[in-house]
Amino acid sequence: MDEFWLTDAQFAKIEPHLPTDTRGKERVDDRRVISGIIHVLKSGGRWADAPREVYGPKKTLYNRFRRWAAKGVWTDLFETLAKAGGPPSQVLIDSSAVKAHRCASGGKGGSTIRPSAVRGAGARPKSMRLPTGSAARSPSC
Repeated sequence: MDEFWLTDAQFAKIEPHLPTDTRGKERVDDRRVISGIIHVLKSGGRWADAPREVYGPKKTLYNRFRRWAAKGVWTDLFETLAKAGGPPSQVLIDSSAVKAHRCASGGKGGSTIRPSAVRGAGARPKSMRLPTGSAARSPSC
């Protein structure tokens, strides 16, 4: 099937590392579910956006992803594949870094909600100021 993200050879390498001790309903095909998970993660879409007719129910994709993450299956799988070697482009996991101002991380002064300067300039104060005035307030970012 063309919709699968993994070839037969690639899936054969990871299949022994997948959990098989499941209970309940008959298990949905791992290759199909992993392809659905990869589709959602690569596209950046929602779980509901994965085509049901190709990858199965969105709830199955989400639940399998979360349960395997909690069990450490993904970490073990990535470590095993990285140790196996190969071309760096196939061993490295891509990541993105976004630089943000220190206020954006919820650090000192970053988590309080402040009114905009235009609205606050003409508005009446909503509370009493501290006796020490501006010395008691921390500097804004």
